Amino acid sequence: MMSFLEYAFMRNALLAILVSSPIFALLGTMVVNKKMAFFSDAIGHSALCGIAVGVLFGFTSRSLSMIIFAILFSVLLNFVKDHTTYGADTIISVFASVAMSLGLVLLSRGGNFNKYSSYLVGDILSITVTEIISLAVCFVLVIIFWIVSYNSLSSDNLNRALATSKGINGKVYDYIFSAFIAVVIMFSIRWIGILLINSLIILPAAASRNISRNVRAYHLWAVLFSIVSGIAGILVSYYTGFPSGPMIVLILGVTFFVTFTVHSFNKD
Repeated sequence: MMSFLEYAFMRNALLAILVSSPIFALLGTMVVNKKMAFFSDAIGHSALCGIAVGVLFGFTSRSLSMIIFAILFSVLLNFVKDHTTYGADTIISVFASVAMSLGLVLLSRGGNFNKYSSYLVGDILSITVTEIISLAVCFVLVIIFWIVSYNSLSSDNLNRALATSKGINGKVYDYIFSAFIAVVIMFSIRWIGILLINSLIILPAAASRNISRNVRAYHLWAVLFSIVSGIAGILVSYYTGFPSGPMIVLILGVTFFVTFTVHSFNKD
């Protein structure tokens, strides 16, 4: 019945899901509230440029080069967005397009892009115990950040003028939250994949929002959907041979449409 637990890679993958799912779900609720889905997607797609920068400057750790690049990318993007009359979606699109294209050009020199193509879809089944411990540390940092910053982020999101009158600097919190999102995305992208990472952030929160009537339920349902879909996706992948990442996203997609249908019927 539980034969899949005989394999270390399956145990590691399931443990990684249990640790990473709450991270994506909690951050995703604020991403959805602040309408930052396009931003988090842009961060994910800029990962190729982060890898390329690391290769150019001789970084031994690709994760480190991606994280440093992502922080600089998020800070510069927010700075330009705050100092231009263009809409946020336009600025984000410009940055994402340039970063992804530059990464593809640099990594494709000499026909070497195949070495990096695994980053497109990721492979959570290859995660190691050391990497799971790193994820656990990341989870603790997210919880601390959530406790310290959630009220300020929510206040700024609801009414920036009111938040400013209470001494909350909305722009500073935007920079901090954006950098935090960038770090989490880049840290996880090798296991989740550039093409899928944003789905794991957005879909649990979006599905939860369909049926939640208060903030507590919003977070609890998002975490539950993320964990259950992650475990189900891993198990379906094990028994069918389909890739685990896309399977998790498909299950989350079905969850969203089911909750959307429930919401629509209740609304009527």
